[in-house]
Amino acid sequence: MTQEPIAPEVRCPVCSRAAAPPLPGCPEPRDALVSLVRASLPGWQPDEGLCPPCLNLFRAAEARLATGGHIFRDGAYRILPTPLRVAADGRFAGRGVTIAFLDCGFYPHPDLTLPADRVLHYVNITRPRADARADAEEFRTPNASSWHGMMTSVVAAGNGYLSGGIYRGLAAEACVVLVKVGTASRIHHDDIRRGLDWVVAHREEFDIRVVNVSCGGDYEASYHTDALSQAAEAAVRAGLVVVCAAGNSGQAPRHAVLPPASAPSVITVGGLNDQNVTDPARGEMYQSSYGPTIDGLQKPEVIAPSIWLAAPILPGTPTSAEAALLEELQAVPDSGLRDLLVAHAGVDAELDAARELPPYLIRHLIAIKIHDANVISGHYKHVDGTSFAAPIVASLVAQMLEANPRLSPPEVKEILTRSAVRLPDVPVERQGWGAVKPERALSAVISDSKFET
Repeated sequence: MTQEPIAPEVRCPVCSRAAAPPLPGCPEPRDALVSLVRASLPGWQPDEGLCPPCLNLFRAAEARLATGGHIFRDGAYRILPTPLRVAADGRFAGRGVTIAFLDCGFYPHPDLTLPADRVLHYVNITRPRADARADAEEFRTPNASSWHGMMTSVVAAGNGYLSGGIYRGLAAEACVVLVKVGTASRIHHDDIRRGLDWVVAHREEFDIRVVNVSCGGDYEASYHTDALSQAAEAAVRAGLVVVCAAGNSGQAPRHAVLPPASAPSVITVGGLNDQNVTDPARGEMYQSSYGPTIDGLQKPEVIAPSIWLAAPILPGTPTSAEAALLEELQAVPDSGLRDLLVAHAGVDAELDAARELPPYLIRHLIAIKIHDANVISGHYKHVDGTSFAAPIVASLVAQMLEANPRLSPPEVKEILTRSAVRLPDVPVERQGWGAVKPERALSAVISDSKFET
């Protein structure tokens, strides 16, 4: 009696999960979904299939894109949403978790305040004395110092309100506390310490569980003697998961990781360049800082996407006006280009000077400006830096704490590191345990008996 041959195991070409053939819901070759998948996984064919979780992720992205023609235009997909790029677990959105952000300034962006305001508190700890009225006025006045913290908080916890839900963070339903610790031109070492101390003192008032620090100190220092590093250690002992950006000096001769990212108990996040696709084989390192630290500690622990990331444009700024005009110009027919440029005279001098040119030359100038300004739409642009990798990890931590609120900071760190996946042919000292994998981390939180509620 001859033995039947064993069918080869079929694996999903996106995430490598095992999937029994035939895969359900495989799209037709002319389906818009095929174009979206191929933009993320070049060369993919429908008969290769997708596992159900990946198929659901792409279908959800396709549905959102149907309401955002300026983002999915003429079959050319621009910037992939972060949840899709990291294969996030859509069951969790940081519900019931508060994340504190330390940065140079903030603004109440609609992705955080609409349809419900999830900003629990804003404070400027650099003032000589507390002044709630001045803080409130400052918070709602856009200025150069508002931009960076607005972006980091929205990358983590934005709900994509201005993009029809496309460009949302992993913790799109988390609450946030915003702590200003400097300005766009200067953040002092000791002010970051004061910010951490403020968060620890108010953690119970706002039920803060996670702290994101997308700024660094002024100098290298041992955590044994440095007050900022000691403040970070104290925050972790108080039950806070502290997530810090590693920095962006990986190509410099001295690629030091500065406090508080150099403190041993924090989760330090380096940068991954995933090429704006979901194909893990195409990932490479970003120019992020790495250890060993002055104390001989290896940093970062994990890496996350840190380039080609969608982030909000600060409302009420010249950049916002220009991006809005570029979006309108993209959508208008050639016959309407000149009238639209006349109606928006003064927004951009080069566009003003070009309004008498033939439409094809105006289109060329529009394309150049969109490219050079990293514009995605009238409300978003793409950015880079470990300042934005850290919020992705902070938002994943919020998802984990939603799944199991009883997790301690050491348990969160242990799950993140053992669920991460290293890039091949990249030195361990640059990537730590590797790229964070939200689904693996959430699966560990839910299924590992060690962490059951």
